[in-house]
Amino acid sequence: MAIGARDFIDRLLVEKYAQEKVDNHTDDALVSRIDADDIMSAMNKAAYNYRSFLDVSAKLNVACYSVNARNAKYQSIPV
Repeated sequence: MAIGARDFIDRLLVEKYAQEKVDNHTDDALVSRIDADDIMSAMNKAAYNYRSFLDVSAKLNVACYSVNARNAKYQSIPV
């Protein structure tokens, strides 16, 4: 697998940014500012909310299906 620009635009971008230097590797940059437990808690709450939504959606689907089935009026078509 080759590494490099594959088309004209990529080649221009490589030429433009080839000489750029970035110096942002400090000790502060490597420390997370967000607690991992808070992230897991938020993900857990979102998953629980989505599961609740799916449960309510399934129950609503069954209820609507049964209401539509009870109110359906079937007519025979003469052949």
